Amino acid sequence: MRWLIVLLIVLLVALQYRLWVGQGSFAELYALKRERALQEDEVARLMARNQALQAEVADLSNGLEAIEERARSELGMIKPGEIFIQVIEPPKPPRETTP
Repeated sequence: MRWLIVLLIVLLVALQYRLWVGQGSFAELYALKRERALQEDEVARLMARNQALQAEVADLSNGLEAIEERARSELGMIKPGEIFIQVIEPPKPPRETTP
């Protein structure tokens, strides 16, 4: 009878160890839930980025205003008859350093 009680106690301790520390434990479950939440946030961010890019593609394929805006801002292009004015700021004097 005494051996049975000892055996049951050892079995209980082994099962509790696996529940709290071993494979499939609460700690591992918590870590997996946290990793899943991080990946869901990443997926949401990437989906928003994809939607923005899809809207930009649709805008570029449908309207000439977006193409004209990009040509003006990124390539510096102008229409015939317009005057291009470039403002150049004077260079800043170097700061003196004291030893």
